[in-house]
Amino acid sequence: CSGLIKIRLKFLNDTEEVAVVRPEDTVGGLKSKYFPGQENQMKFIYRGQLLQDQGRTLRSLHITDNCVIHCHRSCGAAATATVLPDPATTTPDAGGLPLSAGNLLVPTVMVVLGVIWYFHINYRQLFTAPATVSLIGVTVLFSFLAFGMYGQ
Repeated sequence: CSGLIKIRLKFLNDTEEVAVVRPEDTVGGLKSKYFPGQENQMKFIYRGQLLQDQGRTLRSLHITDNCVIHCHRSCGAAATATVLPDPATTTPDAGGLPLSAGNLLVPTVMVVLGVIWYFHINYRQLFTAPATVSLIGVTVLFSFLAFGMYGQ
């Protein structure tokens, strides 16, 4: 069951290279085979995770046939091989995201809307009809924005 598998190496400029490897091959072996002399500059990203352990096998990372690994060449390297993850092919992983205001905006707005809806349901007498219509409008607008940004 140790046949060859094909892995798609995807780059920022939307070019792809097909790597034919064995599941027993390591991350470091993949780098040295397809990026000789540049192993220390290359970063691999799979399912939102930076593959840092060069000794891990592809099988142990659950990399199977036709998976996509995003390739990024670190500072000082040519921009032609720079890669960022494609949101359509990677799964979100909070551990791989840097902490910034942009990443916290959507959850913060969701919590605020949830609190406002809680108060609206439990303290209905404090909300006028225009306030209720406005709350519905803001909720619908935010839903469209959130699903437009994160939906497929």
